[in-house]
Amino acid sequence: MEKKKWWQSGALVLTAGLLVACGNDAESEKGSSSSSEGNLAEEQVLNLVEIAELPTGDTALATDTVSFTVFNNINEGLYRLDKDSQPIPALAEDEATVSEDGLEYTFKLREDTTWSNGDPVTAKDFVYAWKRVVNPETAASYSYLFEGIKNASSIISGEADPETLGVEAVGDYELKVTMETPVPYFISLMAFPTFFPQNQAFVEEQGDNYGTSAETMVFNGPFTFTKWDGTNLNWTYEKNEDYWDAENVALEEINVEVIKETSTALNLYDSGQIDRVNLTGEFAKQYQDNADYTVETEARTSYLQLNQERDGKETLLANENLRKAIATSYDHDLLVNEILANGSQKVGGLVPAELAANPTTGEDFRAESGDYLTFDKDAANKYWEAAKSELGTDTVTLELLGDDDESNKKIGAYMKDQIETNLPGVEITLKNVPFKARLELQTKQDYDLALGGWGADFADPVNFIDLMTSESPYNRSSYSNAEFDKLVALSKGENATDVDARWTNLLDAEKILLDEAGVAPLFQRAAATLQKEYVKDIYNYQVGAKYSYKDAYIESH
Repeated sequence: MEKKKWWQSGALVLTAGLLVACGNDAESEKGSSSSSEGNLAEEQVLNLVEIAELPTGDTALATDTVSFTVFNNINEGLYRLDKDSQPIPALAEDEATVSEDGLEYTFKLREDTTWSNGDPVTAKDFVYAWKRVVNPETAASYSYLFEGIKNASSIISGEADPETLGVEAVGDYELKVTMETPVPYFISLMAFPTFFPQNQAFVEEQGDNYGTSAETMVFNGPFTFTKWDGTNLNWTYEKNEDYWDAENVALEEINVEVIKETSTALNLYDSGQIDRVNLTGEFAKQYQDNADYTVETEARTSYLQLNQERDGKETLLANENLRKAIATSYDHDLLVNEILANGSQKVGGLVPAELAANPTTGEDFRAESGDYLTFDKDAANKYWEAAKSELGTDTVTLELLGDDDESNKKIGAYMKDQIETNLPGVEITLKNVPFKARLELQTKQDYDLALGGWGADFADPVNFIDLMTSESPYNRSSYSNAEFDKLVALSKGENATDVDARWTNLLDAEKILLDEAGVAPLFQRAAATLQKEYVKDIYNYQVGAKYSYKDAYIESH
């Protein structure tokens, strides 16, 4: 099979996934431009809501949407995404220089950037941060994203010293990265928070306290961060006057409050105390004709995780027929149209639609892969009968873990009703806990079923499929299949530059995973949102960190 150049593959794959809805008005000008036209409101203060608490202030340890949104606005890497989700130089003063074989990257850094403590941002800050992420002692779940860089895999597995990572500072303002294998989406990763720099002196001074509060964090992005003590449910962004592009940042302050009940947030929106609110269920239906209403699509799938090992012992869900029975027992159409009603769509697999296209034919991955584990009550009962015979029982009680926000509570109640109704003898108990607690329980595999989800960090199917390999830190259910692991390894290694073979590897791997009900698809998420008409240019990204407020502004009203 003829091999195609890896950079051509990367461009094709990335283009398909980078669709974006930017605030309410994607065509409006940046705040800095509007200023000269006299369109800026005198008070540049934005008031927002989050539905979950912030788990960490350490970019090396973050794994969630809330954290990445925070980091994308208080820190910055070599690149950041523009309003069209395309990576553009940020701390890098220009595009990277890349060797013809894709194995060496050279980044020249801006020399006018500083940390909020006054220290300059240098290439050494990237070297320190990246080596810290891959160091097994850090226990960074996102360290696998560094695979492809020289020695990264060996370091992560404990077989090599972190100092041997293929990254070096050539003077203060030049960063050189040496790869083991080409990674088509490497430049897009440079806009992802796990690849952001860290100030070594500050991190080491804080020790175990680093990132546990706003006071133990340091910033180099458009905003600084205040009023977060590590446990409270609110925080504030303040304009960073020392940011290299501060003249193009209009907002002076962003106040964020965690509110888990839609009705409470909606009341604040209606009274003018907050400027954006997400809607679900009846609220989404009620406001569909409102002028402030919009639907933001997401390259994110929500799915049911089925834990096969708990407390070191095999669970009932190690039985494939039981997993298949549960995975085919609930009506996806009813879930998205009635329970959520916020623009979310049913999804037939782990990889979402409109993320990536076949590099040869242009066909969307989700369409080409097809639909798995669709709702089928008769099939579900056949699987359940087989499971009962194999398990030697007619009744099963399983715990369903989810977050304690309103939306997850509704989804949990729906799943309980569907599974218990369509699989007589299966009892579901609900356990809703704060977001951070849910992550901890999943990490320890202290659950039976869990409402999980994944948003794209970069526009490639491997970003989702890689989650379920046997050694993945995100495989929190003990799913394991040797052929699946082999196919994923081929896509990242031997076939990394053979775009057709690599694409086939990923299609085949997803089929194995879903044929065995390694996960059970729920829906592809969207957000029904009300946003005040005077709020402009909040960028909502399909990949990577979800929101950027750098270019946002409040228009005169």
